[in-house]
Amino acid sequence: MRGPLGAVIGRYPSSDGTTHLGGIIRHNRKCRDIPLLVIFIAFWVAMIVNSSFAFNRGNPLRLTYGLDYKGNVCGDKHAVKDLKELELRYWLNPNQVYQSGLKDSQFKLANARSICLLDCPVPSEDSLTWVCDYPEGDIRVSMNDWIDMNYDYFEFLTPEMRNSSLQLQGPCYPVIFPSVNVYWSCEFIARASNVSLKHWKQMGGVTINEDIVLDKAIHEYINSHSAVLKRYMADIGKAWPVLIVCGGILPLFLSVIWLLLIRHLVAAMPWITVVLFNVLIVSVTMFFYLKVGWIGNDAISPIVGEHDPYIHVFGRELTHLRVVTVLMTFIMLVAILTSIAVVRRILMASSVLKVAAKVIGEVQALIIFPIIPYGILAVFYMFWISAALHLFSSGQVVQNKCNSNCCAYDLLEKKVICDQCCGYSIHYTPHIGAAILFHLFGCYWATQFFIACSSTVIAGSVASYYWTHGEASPEIPFLSVISSMKRLMRYHLGSVALGSLTVSFVESIRFLLESIRRRLKVFSHVPDNWIGKAAYQSSQYFQRCIAWTIKSVNRNAYIMIAITGKSFFRASAIATELIMNNILRIGRVNVIGDVILFLGKLCVSLSSAIFAFLMLDAHKYKSAHKISSPLLPVVVCWALGYIVATLFFAVVEMSIDTIILSFCQDSEEHGTAQYAPPLLIETLGDQNELQRLTQGPQ
Repeated sequence: MRGPLGAVIGRYPSSDGTTHLGGIIRHNRKCRDIPLLVIFIAFWVAMIVNSSFAFNRGNPLRLTYGLDYKGNVCGDKHAVKDLKELELRYWLNPNQVYQSGLKDSQFKLANARSICLLDCPVPSEDSLTWVCDYPEGDIRVSMNDWIDMNYDYFEFLTPEMRNSSLQLQGPCYPVIFPSVNVYWSCEFIARASNVSLKHWKQMGGVTINEDIVLDKAIHEYINSHSAVLKRYMADIGKAWPVLIVCGGILPLFLSVIWLLLIRHLVAAMPWITVVLFNVLIVSVTMFFYLKVGWIGNDAISPIVGEHDPYIHVFGRELTHLRVVTVLMTFIMLVAILTSIAVVRRILMASSVLKVAAKVIGEVQALIIFPIIPYGILAVFYMFWISAALHLFSSGQVVQNKCNSNCCAYDLLEKKVICDQCCGYSIHYTPHIGAAILFHLFGCYWATQFFIACSSTVIAGSVASYYWTHGEASPEIPFLSVISSMKRLMRYHLGSVALGSLTVSFVESIRFLLESIRRRLKVFSHVPDNWIGKAAYQSSQYFQRCIAWTIKSVNRNAYIMIAITGKSFFRASAIATELIMNNILRIGRVNVIGDVILFLGKLCVSLSSAIFAFLMLDAHKYKSAHKISSPLLPVVVCWALGYIVATLFFAVVEMSIDTIILSFCQDSEEHGTAQYAPPLLIETLGDQNELQRLTQGPQ
């Protein structure tokens, strides 16, 4: 049995016989859950080592640009030849591209000879143009002159080199097909130029295959799952100004405004929040409709830069965006109907928020305190995202092993080489996949840890307010937050690490189970009988319930840790017992308050998403720094906005939960809540207690 806490939470006798305020909130504590703190420190060391590997081996340019025939990354100024401006990958030999697209061919497009160019070549209207290898050996032409000559130094070739070029073995290759810039790769349009083809045949060139296979081979390569994933990751790096503004600065500004409005317009805030939420979710959905082309003509296109309007290229990103748009439409309808149902409970939510507003008014430092964890998380996310980009691109560039005919003229060897002429690719080892998973898990754990730290500090400050109600305390206005931070840093980091690890672990297990479920669904391993289907679907519901329960228990555990100084599991047991004993009294009030706060967080995050859409409509994100799709940057901005809102809204959320738990403890120990403010009694509907507090003793 746990002993009474109120006697030591509210007052405690000192050695000189006087009575002081605060009790166990300030005294009689010791370090808890130390093994988890050690594990957490080891985790940070591992994160640093993992990130160091990424920074040492990775190159984010690989996520956007392809490799040339020397294994260089296009656009890389640190390559053997300065390729800073040469960002486009162009396949030189059309017959190799054709061969790679045949159904049973062993030749892969990755082994076809490719080069980095400034723009995609177009056939001449009156002659035959060429694209030649990088100038070296006997070709006395600088890289700049080579670019100015449109990559064509055919006139300087020896008879031997010209004959090799006519055999499609280089060093120069004819431009027979027009091409278009699709995500920094030149995709052939399988319509040969009659003029160029005529000149080629007159010069005695070998037969060039003309078929739609040319177009499809490159198109399938560009739209492969790995290529799309790389582009999505590259979008994050290109859109970093959007992430800073819409994922960092904007939600900070909006969250502070929301807290100030709660402080001064508490009665109207639930109504404002519900109406604003409906407007914002409709607006975000409409932006998705615009980007898939279902409204207007601003659909995303995989083609970079100016192009013939009659050329249409389909990208897998558009399919993903359409799926998300349909999903957003469904979410929008459900959200609007749900918010309408919540309207009937708005008055109750106003009463709950009034209690939190009074706390914020008394402990004014709570409004600005979340800026501290916000700053720490901002630095962490900048480091983490940079490390993630390097980690996803940290494979090793290796030359492929192929048995196909890939003979090409070597300007340095001055002859045609048929061995070691295969293309290059990026090789990812299994430990890189494990490093990526660890990096993702580390982000989630760190995020939960900093949010938990913030919640614990807020809970300690609000508990001081509750248990000293009616007493003059110089600690309340400003110093309670500092005192709560000191207690956290000195005693409870291990407990917070354990709580955040619990949430992260449960969510990770849920994610793995969901992945397995989706894979089974793809392979049609779904039960056929109704019992199996019911169990199959209900398992998803129970997974979500377990995850929500863990998060709820954790939040209340942090409150009891701040009040009592107990270990994580002991604090969880105390909090759970208090809630179960008073579930009918506080359940409906707390749930409605949480719903309004959740809608408030969504308002902030949806605003971040809208401004992300607007910023990504800028010209530079459609041309030089073109992103493949606004989907991932917008989702990341939404997630960052939600996290920032969670940090700031925790002031209100934890204030309500801390006061309610303190009220329950107060009622259990004294029969009546001696320290509860009248507004809280009114909210919980205890009229007898309210009359006692307002009228005083008879």
